[in-house]
Amino acid sequence: MSYLFTSESVSEGHPDKVADQISDALVDNFLAFDENSKVACETLVTTGQVVLAGEVKSKTYLDVQKIARDVINKIGYTKGEYMFDGNSCGVLSAIHEQSQDINQGVDRESKEQQGAGDQGMMFGYATNETENFMPLALDLSHLILVELAELRRENKDITYLRPDSKSQVTIEYTDDNVPFRIKDIVVSTQHDDFMENDEEMLAKIKSDIISILIPRVIAKVPTEIKALFNDHIVYHVNPTGKFVIGGPHGDTGLTGRKIIVDTYGGKGAHGGGAFSGKDPSKVDRSAAYATRHIAKNLVAAGVADEILIQVSYAIGVVEPMGIYVNTNGSANVDLADGEIAEIVSTIFDMRPASIESRLKLRQPMYAETAAYGHMGRKNETVNKSFKNVDGTEISVDVELFTWEKLDYLDKVKEAFNL
Repeated sequence: MSYLFTSESVSEGHPDKVADQISDALVDNFLAFDENSKVACETLVTTGQVVLAGEVKSKTYLDVQKIARDVINKIGYTKGEYMFDGNSCGVLSAIHEQSQDINQGVDRESKEQQGAGDQGMMFGYATNETENFMPLALDLSHLILVELAELRRENKDITYLRPDSKSQVTIEYTDDNVPFRIKDIVVSTQHDDFMENDEEMLAKIKSDIISILIPRVIAKVPTEIKALFNDHIVYHVNPTGKFVIGGPHGDTGLTGRKIIVDTYGGKGAHGGGAFSGKDPSKVDRSAAYATRHIAKNLVAAGVADEILIQVSYAIGVVEPMGIYVNTNGSANVDLADGEIAEIVSTIFDMRPASIESRLKLRQPMYAETAAYGHMGRKNETVNKSFKNVDGTEISVDVELFTWEKLDYLDKVKEAFNL
C-alpha cells in the first residue's frame, strides 16, 4: 500500500538557525587560531538581544560580539524595522572556561587515546532514492529555502522577502518504497507589509512562490525528480495569513533546536544530540558525521538500498560501545545486519581521534553546516579568512563536508566481495 512521508526545513533566517550559525561561527574562529580548542557554545536570540553561553578551552581570545554581529548581518537582519539587527542588538557573553572534570577524560598524552567528549548514541543514514543519498522530502525542503534565500538577496523578481522562512514537502511513496509524486508543499515566508489589503498581499505572495520560486527549484533537480512535480500539488503558502513579524522578534531562537532539519528529516533515527556550537571532540557531532560517512559509502557501494548506522560512547572512553546496522530489509548481500555491522567495524575506526583525523574535523569548517542541513551537502574546498581581536588575520583553505566523500567505496566493495 502506498504511504505519505513529510519532512521540513527552515531558512538561515529562522531564529533557531540564527542561533546555530552564531554558535558555529564561534567554533570556526576558535579552531582557526587554535585547532585544539575545546568549544561548547550555546546561543539565544530574541528581540534586540543575543546571549552567548558555554564552555571553552583555547589559547586564543575572540571578539565574540563582533562575530555574532557579522553573522546576523550576513543572514540579512540589517534593518531596525525587523526589531533585531546586527548593528544595534545587544550581545551578552557568558562564555567561561571548560570544566577540568570533563577535559581530563578527553585529553590524553597520546592523541589516539582521546576519550569521547560525552556519552550517547549517534545515528547516520543513507538511501539511494536521491543522487546525494538523502531522503527526497528533506532534500526538496532544503532546496526550496536555498532558492528562496537567493531570490531575497537578488531582490529582483521578488522584492518583499524577509529572512525568516520555513518549508515542508509531503511525498507519496509506492508500496515498493519508491517516490511516486509530490502531494503537498508548504512555504511560509516572512515579508514586508507591502499592501494595504491583506488578502491581495497574500494572493500575490502565493502566486510568486508558485510561479517564480517553484520553477527555479524544478530547474535544479534531476530529470526523474522533475517528473514528481505535477499540476495536482497542493500549495500552502503562508497558510496562517500575513507573516511580517518574524525572526528573533517573533520567536526566540536557541542553538540545537532543529536537529531533525539538520539530519534526515525524520527518516532513519537521531540520538538527540545537537551539532552546532561543538568542537569535534564532542561525539554528538563527530560520530554523527562518521556514521553518515559509513552509511553513504555502504549504500553507494551497493551493500543495501538504505542503511541506518548507530554508534554509542561512554564519556572519556576511547572505543565505542558498539556499532548497529539496520538495512530495513534492503540488503543486497547475503548477510544478516549483525554480520554487516561486524564487517563495518573492521573497515572504519570509530575512536574519536581517528574520526577527527579521517574526516579532517579540526578545520574551521562548521559555519557552512549551520543552515540547510549538515548531511547531503557538496564536498568542496573553499578559502576562508579570519581576523582575531589582536588584528591577526589568516586565510586558510578548508575542505567542507568531508563526511560526504565516497572515498571508502573500494574498501567496502572488497570487504563485502562486491
